[in-house]
Amino acid sequence: MPPVGKSLKHKTMASAAAEEIRHRILSAAYPPGFQLRQDSLAADLGMSRIPIREALVQLESEGLLKILPHRGAIVVQLTAEEIEELFNMRLLLEPFLFRRSAPFLTREDLKALKQIQARYETSIDTLDMDIWNELNTEFHMFLYRHARSPRIVQTVQTLLVECDRHTRIQLSSILGDRERAVAEHAELLRLCETGDFEEGARLMYRHIDHIRDGLVALLASQAG
Repeated sequence: MPPVGKSLKHKTMASAAAEEIRHRILSAAYPPGFQLRQDSLAADLGMSRIPIREALVQLESEGLLKILPHRGAIVVQLTAEEIEELFNMRLLLEPFLFRRSAPFLTREDLKALKQIQARYETSIDTLDMDIWNELNTEFHMFLYRHARSPRIVQTVQTLLVECDRHTRIQLSSILGDRERAVAEHAELLRLCETGDFEEGARLMYRHIDHIRDGLVALLASQAG
């Protein structure tokens, strides 16, 4: 058995590698269909192949990569139907998590959510795409922190990561959708404050549904 310190170091390096590769995928530096090889990544990131291999396995579990024999890892390229399915899963799960969690949000939770929302709005205004999707995920996951449904929460977190690179295509293309996303986040917070949790869950559904419909329509127009 390797020393604990050595094992922890590999895990830390794997996490760092996963974070960097994930960032490059979500920012389209590694576009769909791009081939990733362990040797090249190890040289680029200045580490051995072991943490790189662990990072690629982690990213495959998140749905960002597909590891193929003799070809290395390939950045996943989803069809419009597959992207729509991701959002359909969110439609099923996120209103449920909201209903379970929102009644238990504390004043401190709401204060933290407002801070996330303020940073999110700024990132939208400055078109900082790398940040706005991170903050969107942080906002949604913070809303669900009291849902007492860890497996569903983990599933939704994975879905948000998978949806990230597709959502940024829509928000970067359509000004009205950026403004709507900010307004709906603010309204979700207001409904949490007033205790109108059922209306909040309905708004969460409409919020995701609009993004789904707009993205599918955008992809269809680009394909045409």
